[in-house]
Amino acid sequence: MSYNEMARLDALNVVQGINTEAEYLDFRNHLARYFAEKAQKAIDAMWDKGEISETTIEKWGNTKMRTPYRYALHRS
Repeated sequence: MSYNEMARLDALNVVQGINTEAEYLDFRNHLARYFAEKAQKAIDAMWDKGEISETTIEKWGNTKMRTPYRYALHRS
């Protein structure tokens, strides 16, 4: 069994125990915190390697990084 499959089973087991809105919100916040910390570690590693700088971060702040909508392509 792959780590991905094991994680899916663990996640399903956890969410089966969620019975209230408060439990759901707590679970959601834990997931958000986990992925935010993971992203921060990746950014810190890039900073330490010199792959990004203050200029890079400022550029990110001024860039729209969303995937463009393709509404016009699908219109009839």
